[in-house]
Amino acid sequence: MEVDGKNLRRGWTTGTCAAAASKAACLALVSGQFPEMVDVTLPGGQRPSFALAMEEAGEGFAKAGIVKDAGDDPDVTHGALIMSTVRRGPAGSGLVFKAGPGVGTVTRPGLPLPPGEPSINPVPRKMIAEAITDAADGETDFEVEISVADGEKIAEKTLNGRLGILGGISILGTTGIVIPFSCSAWIHSIWRGIDVARAAGLDHVCGSTGSTSEKAAQVHHGLSEIALIDMGDFVGGMLKYLRDHPVPKVTIAGGVAKVTKLAQGMLDVHSKRGLADLEALAKVAAEADADAGLVERIAAANTVLQAFSLAGESGLALGDRIAALAWKTAANVLKDPAIALEILVFDREGRLVGCAPFTPSDHSESLSV
Repeated sequence: MEVDGKNLRRGWTTGTCAAAASKAACLALVSGQFPEMVDVTLPGGQRPSFALAMEEAGEGFAKAGIVKDAGDDPDVTHGALIMSTVRRGPAGSGLVFKAGPGVGTVTRPGLPLPPGEPSINPVPRKMIAEAITDAADGETDFEVEISVADGEKIAEKTLNGRLGILGGISILGTTGIVIPFSCSAWIHSIWRGIDVARAAGLDHVCGSTGSTSEKAAQVHHGLSEIALIDMGDFVGGMLKYLRDHPVPKVTIAGGVAKVTKLAQGMLDVHSKRGLADLEALAKVAAEADADAGLVERIAAANTVLQAFSLAGESGLALGDRIAALAWKTAANVLKDPAIALEILVFDREGRLVGCAPFTPSDHSESLSV
């Protein structure tokens, strides 16, 4: 597929790899022989084939492994060995899923699976079930244990710990295919973070654009880790989910550049989506009674950070005005009187340089700019 003028390869989700490994292991268990290649059916009907990276058989079990290829997506699970160990279960037991080494276990409510369950998401479970049924000619009484080599270490690079998924990675995927740079995994983790916070009964969540603003906002409000949403650049993705899954108090915390982009109407504040408009920022400064010289210097600044520094040196409270404008952009997405919205702006050292206080998000005229 083409992304930004480059031809990029698609890849396979951990769910697809787990399904393929499960089918290969089940085939070996029922027939005594591992296949050279194994295919699985994806939710969209495609049938990719996979070579086995490892195979092992013993008394009452068979185990197969597939190396995950994420294509050209910068996926932390690219190259991971996804393994499935299949055993027969008691008659009438149905398909039972187990978390092997490197696969996490759910410990908090609010996720698609209840606490105590292995973190093998619903679509991968369905794919595995179909693969097992196909391999065993309709038999369904099996135990499937999914494991991932070094999965616990890989999980340290994910948000699983914050979501209460402990012991390893999650087996994920909704289509079976990884789209390069789609960022769908990140957006889904934002949604799951909100689900966990709601299930825990929290009345306040904070979405932050980066680690500095997150730590500063956590200290500012004394928030628990569950209340912290690693929003990154996806302000719109978080707000749209909150609109349908509300929390009474929502804080958006970010650095000066990203909050300025939000103030200028951007809901995806990644640098690839465009840079902040310094001339527009200079106009905001002018409306705040900055003198002509300062307005000119802000318009000619190299970065938003430099513009804020110039404003600070002149005693101009630019941060509050940018926070108020960012509040209006964000509130326009929520538009819910039951959700009070706050914007916090921090500098690189984590100092608060701008604030739009909690205000019901349907009060479009409540904040003056």
